[in-house]
Amino acid sequence: MTSFVLPHEVHGAGAHKVFAVHGWFADRTAYAAVLPDLDRETFTYALVDLRGYGRARDAVGAYTTGEAALDLVELADRLGWDRFSVVGHSMGGAVAQRLLAVAPHRLRRIVGVSPVPASGLPLPGEQWELFADAAYRPENRRAIIDFTTGGRRPAAWLDRMVATSLERSDSKAFRAWLDSWAEDDFRADVEGCVVPALAVAGELDPALSPALVQETWMCWYPRAQLHRLAGAGHYAMDETPLELISVVEDFLRDDGADKGRPA
Repeated sequence: MTSFVLPHEVHGAGAHKVFAVHGWFADRTAYAAVLPDLDRETFTYALVDLRGYGRARDAVGAYTTGEAALDLVELADRLGWDRFSVVGHSMGGAVAQRLLAVAPHRLRRIVGVSPVPASGLPLPGEQWELFADAAYRPENRRAIIDFTTGGRRPAAWLDRMVATSLERSDSKAFRAWLDSWAEDDFRADVEGCVVPALAVAGELDPALSPALVQETWMCWYPRAQLHRLAGAGHYAMDETPLELISVVEDFLRDDGADKGRPA
């Protein structure tokens, strides 16, 4: 066991344990908009800061989805969680899928909110430059957020998202994370896994769209589901928080119905 423990905050006292993993642009406060309305009697949620973010902003590491999956397993051990589910947004969705390879026997269910595929997300020349330079250019971060929410969100919200991202991420770690979530292809390690897997995709997100989820997630996981959010882009936690909670928690609650079903 390593000496590093992912910073985290725990909400609820339910028997069903759930990790919530943020994406590339934010720390655990990415879930702030949904936090007040979670079902804390059924679930216990642990919101984490990955290395390079939030209270782990100065943590050293490889900054990879594989490392993050191992960090989550260690945190589960420290919390005494034998089995658990994982909700991951964007890059965090890739972390959730990494757990299918690292500890499938401990997973109850996984949820990807606009999840990066296990095959990575290749970015052609100009797009790669836009994303790579976002580590140091606030205007690039703003352009990416605006594009992935369909160009429909208020300027003040875009500015706030960028300010939060800059405040809560380390620029070098931010840049290193891009190499992992965009380029690592671990599909062969997880394809065919029978852990129930829900993908939630916003119809306004042209990057990690419902069509992309249909071509990846839905083809790889035998017990996969896809829910399309008509009013959301890439940031469903902010754009459609109540619908997101309903969809995700209904899926997690259905874990009890799995007992007795054939695997």
